[in-house]
Amino acid sequence: MDDLEQEKAFAIASLEAVLKPRSIAVIGASRRKLTIGNKLFHNLLHHEFTGVVYPVNPNAKVVAAVQTYPSVLDIPGEVDLAIIITPAETVPRLMEECGQKGVSGVMVISAGFGESGPEGMASQNGILETARRYGMRLVGPNCMGIVNTDPEVNMNATFSSVFPPPGGIAMSTQSGALGLAILEYARNLNIGLSTFVSIGNRADVSSNDLLQYWGNDPSTKVILLYLESFGNPKKFARIARSITLNKPVVAVKSGRTPAGSRAAASHTGALATAEVASEALFTQTGMIRVDTLEELFNVANLLSHQPIPQGRRVAILTNGGGPGIMTADACADRGLELHTLSDETVSKLKSFLSSRSSLTNPIDMTAEASADEYSRALGVLAHDDGIDIVIVIFIPPILVQSEAVANAIRELAPEFRRRGKTLVASFMGSRGAGIEYAFEDGGYIPNFTFPENTAVALAGAYEYSQWLQSPKGVVPKLKGINKEKAVKIVASALEQNPTRPLWLEASSVSDLLNSYGIRVAVSKSVKTDEDAARVAEEIGFPVAVKLLSDKIIHKTEVGGVILSRSSSDEVIQAFKQIRERLEGLGRADEMQGVTIQQMISEGIEVIVGLTQDPSFGPLIMFGMGGIYAEFFKDITFRIHPLTDVDVQDMVRSVKAHQLFAGWRGSKPSDVKALEDLLLRVSAMVEDLPQIAEMDLNPVKAQEQGKGYIVVDARIMLS
Repeated sequence: MDDLEQEKAFAIASLEAVLKPRSIAVIGASRRKLTIGNKLFHNLLHHEFTGVVYPVNPNAKVVAAVQTYPSVLDIPGEVDLAIIITPAETVPRLMEECGQKGVSGVMVISAGFGESGPEGMASQNGILETARRYGMRLVGPNCMGIVNTDPEVNMNATFSSVFPPPGGIAMSTQSGALGLAILEYARNLNIGLSTFVSIGNRADVSSNDLLQYWGNDPSTKVILLYLESFGNPKKFARIARSITLNKPVVAVKSGRTPAGSRAAASHTGALATAEVASEALFTQTGMIRVDTLEELFNVANLLSHQPIPQGRRVAILTNGGGPGIMTADACADRGLELHTLSDETVSKLKSFLSSRSSLTNPIDMTAEASADEYSRALGVLAHDDGIDIVIVIFIPPILVQSEAVANAIRELAPEFRRRGKTLVASFMGSRGAGIEYAFEDGGYIPNFTFPENTAVALAGAYEYSQWLQSPKGVVPKLKGINKEKAVKIVASALEQNPTRPLWLEASSVSDLLNSYGIRVAVSKSVKTDEDAARVAEEIGFPVAVKLLSDKIIHKTEVGGVILSRSSSDEVIQAFKQIRERLEGLGRADEMQGVTIQQMISEGIEVIVGLTQDPSFGPLIMFGMGGIYAEFFKDITFRIHPLTDVDVQDMVRSVKAHQLFAGWRGSKPSDVKALEDLLLRVSAMVEDLPQIAEMDLNPVKAQEQGKGYIVVDARIMLS
């Protein structure tokens, strides 16, 4: 059993007593109304928890007609889950008593821990140490509780009076206050939950544990996460990738807008925000990311009740032209395709719809459309093999009743299900989770208040479908790598230069890249104008003359790059010109010489970079390069290590990727070589974790079959 399987087995076994307890002790159960201790204990009784509940309160003999116990140690029976709702300063002692009692899991509702400052964090670490010493799982602190709607459990261990209907959606949230609104929203729209967990400060139990538990839970079809941070992103990514192969995971990640940018030592470092790192994680794990809680539930409602879209071809059936057009626009904006109806489909629709109907897509049956026409039109669309998704829009007019149209949809829904087609509805102006219908495993059609919302949910579901169908990739074994030589280059540089961070000298950069089979333009660094002329003769004209400096990052900004020098005299003149420019800026002492490099004129300029993120580890970047790399920001990131599929996606993810296929007569670029370059950069950082940042910019992508050439490169060690 590998590490992931061991972690999974532990998470499932240890959370069983927390999420499906047979007995609960409520420490801090209270007789005082409007207190959390009173509300939570009342909720357990009111919603008919199927196990035993023990109120613990040394200052009261009875709470809600149930005998209390002065301490958890006085409870005669076993306790699976203890819920602590007392002031923060009392929690360490109560945790110790729970451990002595042999409690399996503890949920601390109380606040005043890690969220409150250094003292609170010290106390939080203390109760975590107690939990681990006794082998107890700890939920919280600073959380709102747990809900399990399984009829065999019926647990509302929260201070919210809302108990949502049972269903196949499980949810975790880091925000307790938000949890209250989530439960209310789910109940109002009749959206069924299997389990809800507020993890608070997640001192112990985290989204990672819950993912593994829910991944194995037959009652859970879809997993929802509200995330403020990832905790351990590497572990999270590894677990999420294994879960999404079998169940969809939908997440809202807060904090998308960066409060500030990081100090930029390179193009890659400047572009590698926390947001792009998060986006890379979602892309590589197959999770569905949404922007709002409404979208979160819309996507979940769709995934838990309808077949996952097998394609992106959409047909819209409506009795109002405006909403149909708006929905069509929303679908197109999100990559869904408005299917062109076949002649056969149009002919069948024409045979019974009004002559005023529009038989293009969207199909506008006009406000006069009857329930029978909805039924017959849906029957036609169900049998059109060119359609993957059907959106039914109904605007309630005066003459047609909503229930009659709903019945028409119910009758046809099983046929869509049998054919693997996704069917959603929008009864405008009516709020509700969906339309139920008869089917072998239950039937349900999500109903959206506004039809444009269907596009967001469908696009997320289709994206997940595409990820499921795509190959997952492997990290290939590369040839032509001299790891031993590379290790010596790095070790020597670090030994000779104790200052950190350290920018490698140009010659060392070239040697390091060459040791990984990365093709670099021929270059040599010199300190005098005479040496510059001599080296240019050796390399062969034309050449580029570039400032050599370990302090000036962007050479073009100080006039430190002069291209296409065709003679020794021109090279000497370029050397002097660069020096004079720096003298004019008062920075002459920052010039260490110049680098003479073979002139590479042809090819599309791209950038390949690497930076170390403190949370995510190595991030690798690809995009359109040159001096405008940071201006256009046509780039994409992935988390190391890269697979063969990752690098294919990276090259095709940039907006300008069509240039690589040949544009207006230009020859196609060597895309395979660019993919190989990305894999080699990933292999390099795997072997050499001392690499803190790397910019290969520009890299000239040559025509197909000719590879690429790295024109300029910078590598920083730490």
